Amino acid sequence: MPDSSTSVENKPFPQFLAEFKEKLRQLFHVRTDLNEISAQRGLPPFVLREIMAGNPLATYVPQRYGGRGGVSHEGLALTAAASYESLPLSLGFGINWALFLQPVIKYAQDEAKLPLLKKFLAERKMGGLMITEPGHGSDALRMQSCYTRHGDRYHLKGTKHWAGLTGWADFWLLTARQQNESGELMRDIDFFICDVAARDQHIVVEEVYQNLGIYMLPYGRNKVDVKIPVVQKLEPHSSGIKMMLDLLHRSRMQFPGMGMGFIQRMLDEAVAHCRDRVVGGRSLFTYDQVQQRLARLQSAFTVCSAMCLNSSHKVSIENDMAPHGLEANAVKTYLTDLMQSTAQSLLQLVGAKGYRLNHIAGRAIVDSRPFQIFEGSNDILYIQIGEAIQKQLQRAKNANLLTLLSGMELTVLAADRLRQLLDFSVRTHLPQRKLTELGKVVSRIVAMDQVIRLGQTPFNKELIQSSLSHIEQELTALFSSFNFSNLHNFYEGYEENSSWLNCYQS
Repeated sequence: MPDSSTSVENKPFPQFLAEFKEKLRQLFHVRTDLNEISAQRGLPPFVLREIMAGNPLATYVPQRYGGRGGVSHEGLALTAAASYESLPLSLGFGINWALFLQPVIKYAQDEAKLPLLKKFLAERKMGGLMITEPGHGSDALRMQSCYTRHGDRYHLKGTKHWAGLTGWADFWLLTARQQNESGELMRDIDFFICDVAARDQHIVVEEVYQNLGIYMLPYGRNKVDVKIPVVQKLEPHSSGIKMMLDLLHRSRMQFPGMGMGFIQRMLDEAVAHCRDRVVGGRSLFTYDQVQQRLARLQSAFTVCSAMCLNSSHKVSIENDMAPHGLEANAVKTYLTDLMQSTAQSLLQLVGAKGYRLNHIAGRAIVDSRPFQIFEGSNDILYIQIGEAIQKQLQRAKNANLLTLLSGMELTVLAADRLRQLLDFSVRTHLPQRKLTELGKVVSRIVAMDQVIRLGQTPFNKELIQSSLSHIEQELTALFSSFNFSNLHNFYEGYEENSSWLNCYQS
């Protein structure tokens, strides 16, 4: 049970959220200029101190450990509130939530977990996760970081990079593979809590990267050579790989929290600009092409709203997310594609003045782009979705896509709406490029299903119908691409006889 030194002030969440939003507004629009500080590396210390003073990360911690509750919909709402003002700030919150606190709360031993959470809340600490290694980015199962046990400690060695909060986090979850007596690395992956302020647990930052975008958060290359007490090893319920999948799938399902505020900000900025901007003697808002872009932004807002509602019911740490890779990958890929496309639309509408790092449009382009890469590159995740669908078709011994999707809970409502588009057979042994296209199709159908379910609530019905039409239009184009045969590959020696200048005849 929490004691008085760790328990947070028990305000009703709506009040807590409103005060948090007002604090961000004061910090970023009154006391500082967010456009200016976002174009610089890091964050002014007083800004971070003021943000953390209200203990916002306590929202992600259950009440039994002294937090606000760790309730999914509150966590998503807080992350969305942060991303409306600053996508990097929201990412920092998301790292602490999905990649540190949730796995610690679910899998850590009490002897390590209880004092850690007490310190985390009382002293406003931060935590992160180190998985990625140079040479082993998306191929995490081949990581070379290793550990051996010596008495009551594990000795971990390796190199990690692209971990958000590099040099800032007070605690890290480190991943490594056990090294046996013959020097070989075991297949499974284990997780360890590292307290960088404790003896023999300091992590050396060898290089701080000049990352393109997300300037507020530090990334870099870290040398790991630490000795971790045995009580700081996480205890998987089955295997370490399944624990990692549970962690990553839950994190991907929580991406809509970061996307929600960001997409709403893109929409609000676009509407405000188009109403005020006069072109050709009339408001930019009155042009048909502009209306189309704004409608797409509005559709992205609706899709992300549906994803937030869906995730609110599913991502509790009591649920095992390891088996839900298809849904998690579908949510992460389409949501991050929408984040980038809404940023591109805002920049197109704003024009030249938006093409600056100290303007929200230009900053949004570079800040949202890496979301399509980290925690699984979208190209790879789309292929994984396509492969999962193809395997299910093979198991069913029926290649008809409509039949399959009509029987899946994730897609049953959307499949009924898309019967004409889906009523065809998918051939076996698709090349990767076609698996990617199939993955894109399925991700949109999953999203459409979630929008239909959102439409069964009091949510604005005009937004629902507009969004469904936009998704269906996008699906029509994707199916056209999927059914078009183009298997041309890169031509080796393209430089030969390929100079247009040599073809010019005066």
